[in-house]
Amino acid sequence: MKTYKLTAFESNGEKVLDESFQAEHDDAAKELGQKLLAEKNLLERTHRCSSPSGKLLLFHS
Repeated sequence: MKTYKLTAFESNGEKVLDESFQAEHDDAAKELGQKLLAEKNLLERTHRCSSPSGKLLLFHS
């Protein structure tokens, strides 16, 4: 399992979410990241999900 990082921001740059989570691979992490954002009503906020190697899996500004 790899550790991925999910972060979401307010329009003023304040972090509203900063979580790490485990997933088998990048596709699974992307799905899980979207699910977590949806559960917290953060899909429309600026957000990003990155892999352990720094690859950007999700991004919305």
